[in-house]
Amino acid sequence: MFDFLQGYDVLGAFWTTVQLTLWSAIGSLLWGTALAAMRVSPVPVMRGFGTWYVNVVRNIPLTVIIIFTSLGLFQTLGVSLGAGTFTVINFRLAVLGLIAYTSAFVCEALRSGINTVPLGQVEAARALGLGFTQVLGLIVLPQAFRSVVGPLANVLIALTKNTTVAAAIGVPEAALLMREMIENEAQLILISAVFAAGFLVLTLPTGLFLGWVSRKAAVRR
Repeated sequence: MFDFLQGYDVLGAFWTTVQLTLWSAIGSLLWGTALAAMRVSPVPVMRGFGTWYVNVVRNIPLTVIIIFTSLGLFQTLGVSLGAGTFTVINFRLAVLGLIAYTSAFVCEALRSGINTVPLGQVEAARALGLGFTQVLGLIVLPQAFRSVVGPLANVLIALTKNTTVAAAIGVPEAALLMREMIENEAQLILISAVFAAGFLVLTLPTGLFLGWVSRKAAVRR
């Protein structure tokens, strides 16, 4: 029944998907946190840049961003991100595009968590002489992260599914292999079922685990 899988590295394709998700999630969390800090910064220029970035990037289709990393950054400007082969170059460019896109949603999720921190705590910290960076890092962000584990889990699940767009620039992940198998094999329904099950294995346990973490880490006021 599943003889059509022979000769195809399905596990390898999903491993590439996992790597895309992992590196993009780390980068998005870091850049998204920086953007959230800019959105609440007392410096008008930083606050304006953060607002502009989020409003622009999250309204651009991810496919456009991914293709731009290949056609614009690599083929036009020669940006290879230190890679030597086309496969590695495309992988790193896809990660860069996913980070640029996903960080806008991380920023907004985190900013909603920042808004839940009582203003009195911030004012008390400032009264003690703490600066903006200290208040943000010691008082605000720890509570904000705890309150947005659920929304960040949703962003992570969406990111896992968004990695399929990397197939547009030839990254050998699950969606690219699925397209190749559909073109070569007369098993459309079974192939689709296999890859759908693969993504369920990646996203469902993640959602359940992070949902449990969200309930445990919730800030009780």
